[in-house]
Amino acid sequence: MTNSDDKLYYSILASGSSGNATYLETAHHRILIDAGLSGKRLEERMQAIGRSLNDVEALFVTHEHSDHVQGVGVLARRYGMDVYANAKTWQAMAKKVGQIPLAQKNIIEPGKVKDFGDLEVESFAVSHDAACPQFYQMHHDNQTFCILTDTGYVSQRVAKTIENADAYLMECNHDTEMLRMGPYSWPLKQRILSDEGHLSNEESAQALLDVIGTNTKKVFLGHRSQHNNIRSLAHLTVATILEQHDLGVDQDFDLKDAEPDQPSKLLAL
Repeated sequence: MTNSDDKLYYSILASGSSGNATYLETAHHRILIDAGLSGKRLEERMQAIGRSLNDVEALFVTHEHSDHVQGVGVLARRYGMDVYANAKTWQAMAKKVGQIPLAQKNIIEPGKVKDFGDLEVESFAVSHDAACPQFYQMHHDNQTFCILTDTGYVSQRVAKTIENADAYLMECNHDTEMLRMGPYSWPLKQRILSDEGHLSNEESAQALLDVIGTNTKKVFLGHRSQHNNIRSLAHLTVATILEQHDLGVDQDFDLKDAEPDQPSKLLAL
């Protein structure tokens, strides 16, 4: 099943430390960003939105951590998808994804664009403890959907690159006090809090203040920690900070929560 109009549709299939994947389609192309779940679970998520992995032609990988690549090898071999990642990520994820036919392996370096005709996928580098992490924004008919999770901070360069997108999936990983008081080891806490870790609720709000523009109509808060955050706390923290800066939360744009265990509806940009 495909859409018959000229819009970009998307569904956040999963977002969290247990797995990440986002589906996007135009009238002519269907892609995934990351495949951090098993093949079976990804097919179930796709079926829940009325779509099939059989129709997906390309899979773009952000970095080699297991919650982003668990299903990459299976999807490539089972469904024949072309897989895109930068050279350092290909090297780093080689053992995790197994053998992928050479014809399906593609390189996209940070700052580059893959043009499918009615869909452009633009990569940009981020700060995370991986070999060469990069995220993506998808452009269609002068509209943009941007994904930015797994980053320790949002630089001015990144903010300028992704400003004023029509929709965002933005990391909102942890509440700082919950993390500090929680069960993680101190080295792991330091890693998460570092410039190569993850965005806190407050840091997510500050990043959104830098990038939300007049085109922005939807913001999904994603990659929420299961141990160091609570959905309602993350949402309230971000909403409060944005409202304090006179942004019209749920008026000028919708503020939504991406979930780790169920896909969002298939939405038009």
